[in-house]
Amino acid sequence: MSLIHASRNVASQNTCLRSSYAEISRFFRTRQHGITPNRAALSLRSAVRGFSSLQPSQNIIEPDEKLRKTLDDFKATIRPSAWYRLDNTWNVDKITTGTAGQRIELFGYISTRRDVNKKLSFTMLRNKNQTSCIQLVSTSNTDGEESDAHSRIRSLREWTPVIVRGQLMNRQPAKDDRYLGMELVNTREIAVQHVEPLNDIPNDIIIKEETVFGPDQRHLQLRTDHQLRSNIIMRSEAMNRARLHLTAIDWKEIETPILFKSTPEGAREFLVPTRQKGLAYALPQSPQQYKQILMASGFTKYFQFARCFRDEDLRADRQPEFTQLDMEMSFADEEYIMAETEKLLKELWLEVPKHGNTPSTFPRMTYREAMASYGSDKPDLRFKAKIHDITQYLTADLIGKITPLQDPAIDAFKLSISTDPKITRKFIAGFLDSPDGKPYLENTDGQPGVFVGDFSQPMHGLGPLGYQYAMEGPEALAIESGDLLILQARPNIPLSGGSTVLGNLRLALHKAAIAQGLIDAPAKNDYQFVWITDFPLFTPSSDSEPGQGGTAGFSSTHHPFTAPKSPADVELLLTSPSSAVAAHYDIVVNGIELGGGSRRIHSAAMQEFIFRDILKMKPERIEDFRHLLDVLRSGCPPHAGIALGWDRLMAVMCGRESVRDVIAFPKSGRGEDMLVKSPNRMTEEQLETYHLSVKE
Repeated sequence: MSLIHASRNVASQNTCLRSSYAEISRFFRTRQHGITPNRAALSLRSAVRGFSSLQPSQNIIEPDEKLRKTLDDFKATIRPSAWYRLDNTWNVDKITTGTAGQRIELFGYISTRRDVNKKLSFTMLRNKNQTSCIQLVSTSNTDGEESDAHSRIRSLREWTPVIVRGQLMNRQPAKDDRYLGMELVNTREIAVQHVEPLNDIPNDIIIKEETVFGPDQRHLQLRTDHQLRSNIIMRSEAMNRARLHLTAIDWKEIETPILFKSTPEGAREFLVPTRQKGLAYALPQSPQQYKQILMASGFTKYFQFARCFRDEDLRADRQPEFTQLDMEMSFADEEYIMAETEKLLKELWLEVPKHGNTPSTFPRMTYREAMASYGSDKPDLRFKAKIHDITQYLTADLIGKITPLQDPAIDAFKLSISTDPKITRKFIAGFLDSPDGKPYLENTDGQPGVFVGDFSQPMHGLGPLGYQYAMEGPEALAIESGDLLILQARPNIPLSGGSTVLGNLRLALHKAAIAQGLIDAPAKNDYQFVWITDFPLFTPSSDSEPGQGGTAGFSSTHHPFTAPKSPADVELLLTSPSSAVAAHYDIVVNGIELGGGSRRIHSAAMQEFIFRDILKMKPERIEDFRHLLDVLRSGCPPHAGIALGWDRLMAVMCGRESVRDVIAFPKSGRGEDMLVKSPNRMTEEQLETYHLSVKE
């Protein structure tokens, strides 16, 4: 058949169909077709029955008493257009100024109830946001019999959602205008006339303010824990404030894909199998490559609240999935990004938790200075005790007693615990005998040397350190009575990693002394910000971290897209890559790394040189980055960026130790969501669909 004849036949068929539809329509619209309306309806019902008979058969359910109640109770909660009307009635100011005797209808949660006797009960009603409450008064009928409302309200369990109707009445002002952290309507109450529960709570669920809920009952913890709810709400407000601030200065919010590809950036990835045999997506460790692609795409300022995923060991400030505020700017360097970040943090600290102003400028500290003086690349500047190298002041005999290391470095710091040496000795002995002290006693580089200032002893208790130390030692370590001096040996090599043993011990002793009330805790609103700069571009590879999979013996400290800081550092790549400094910067507050960033390598040839000749990655691994190299080849401008760990930032702003306290549904220490029971075991059908098998 020719195409012309075929098209004519199709057109003819379509015309016939349209005519048929028109005839059917006229048949049902007109009564001049010789069939009475009842017979027409009968014919229609017959047609429907005939059509229904073609569908899969369904059993008719005859509800028993329990099911009938379930259906009726649920139908009673369907209230078209009621919620908007009722939502406007709960206004503390309107209720407070309302006329006594007027009818009022509110919804919310039943709170605590106090039964005076069988005839009188007082119950608190929370509003839906748990920000305000009002007292309900229920009484029996005038003849002494329980009213339906009185009987029902006494039967409802705390936290039952309800609608309440009654009369607004005056009451004696309460002594306190707050109740369980909520604003109390303290001059009005409601005489209850009708109570309608919107759901029920079975007896096996215990919901009380003091109840300690497990992770499998996170929803109840969120409902009842006022502080936890406040944390989640503050998180929302901070996100909104950040968006307003950034968009006002021309940053553009752009979403990047979640389903990415596996690339050796540094951390372990989560893989997502597909139905195409052998192919899988990877969940992004960060949007790093996409945001660099955006810079090459002509966008100037990008930001995103990005979900990121890393399959790594968990701890208090780390989750397998987390949120970061991701930012990238083209035609920019590290100084520009740091200035923009400071503006944002100042805005958040001033406007969201109302903590007050941050410093006018954030101080800078190099990585080497932070590691040498505080034993950490995220120093807590609230603790003033600094670490000093005292190797040159000690005798070889003493050093040999402190450590088995050959040619070690000996560091020390001083901590003022008490003016009484006995109290200081008791404190340090108790710490070292505790589980917290065990790792330091088992240090293979040697146990810490402990000295207590005691003016009743020779050389004020420092006799074993020798006269040279007493005469020439650092003035900052001068001992008063009751002071604690801690020495620790380490290999005499350039400092690397995130902390030293002595740096960790310094923090641990400060926290232990604060817990025992021996030294004052830092002020609640004392936020000590500092930028840590000049990180090593590369660090020795670790068996516990995959790095970039190269054979050079080291990996990128930040990620392999970080640029060398200066022209001199570029030249060092040819002779001593491990000595090169990175254009990398971390923002730290009170010992917590809020985020990190860097200036990126914007040259494709330079980036490939780092992959191939410096990291010594295999050709096939370099090809995993071919998309990025092609993008950089297209004339990508210089660019830099930063990622702020939003979970950590919120934990600091909310004054919490763990990020779990600022995440609505966090994972456990084993990476599990105990509420929904994930991850769960794959079924045989799923394994087959994704061409997988479980290796025993």
